Amino acid sequence: MRRLFRVVLLTLVLMTVALISALTAMQFAIHGREVAIPKLVGMPPLDAERAVAPSGLQLAVERQFYSPDVPEGRIMTQLPQPGTKVRRGWTVRVAQSLGPQRVAIPDLTNGSERAAELNIRRRGFAVGFVAQANLPDRPQNLVAAQNPSANASGVSAPKIDLLVSLGPEPAAYVMPNLTGQPLGSATLALQDAGMRVGKVSMHAAGSGELQAVPSSASEPNAASMIVEQAPAPGQKIVAGTAVNLEVR
Repeated sequence: MRRLFRVVLLTLVLMTVALISALTAMQFAIHGREVAIPKLVGMPPLDAERAVAPSGLQLAVERQFYSPDVPEGRIMTQLPQPGTKVRRGWTVRVAQSLGPQRVAIPDLTNGSERAAELNIRRRGFAVGFVAQANLPDRPQNLVAAQNPSANASGVSAPKIDLLVSLGPEPAAYVMPNLTGQPLGSATLALQDAGMRVGKVSMHAAGSGELQAVPSSASEPNAASMIVEQAPAPGQKIVAGTAVNLEVR
């Protein structure tokens, strides 16, 4: 009995030692692949790449900003921060300084979007966010506003955002009920309201389905009565909407 107890105890001890050794080896393997991020701020990107290469890290210059304090071409910010421990192969993302702002922001308003984009790139800037909106007092495709504004100073990034006009918002109507009206009078009413007649099809008797009009068959005429319409009565529509009709 004692001998069996000793065998069991020895087995448990050996299993515990093996488990501890495995955990230690695993922890060493995990931490052995970790490296500390070096300080890159103030370096040129080429020197920064050389600084991270021995640790198996990658460098990515993701953004550029104007800076009156950091010389042009130098790294001004980095992520992760220096001293952070990461795995080998991690990418360190940095922003590069463009130095002080030297180029004046052009006035892009009251010109076309295409002309504004060409002007932006010609001066070494980049097109930022382009928003579009219906503006009652500006023609379509006209640049109505920009950010930064013309001749602005202290600009942080070399990007210019634009607001482009889509022109006045189209007039909105409530779709009238045309069923039971002659096609001729309904067509004139739609045209007077700024809408247009789309597809006109003959009603398929007994099926309730839309049927294209054969050239040799009876075709819709001004006296044909409307039995179906799309958009449906009561829907909101805008000027220029095509209204499809089914007649008999």
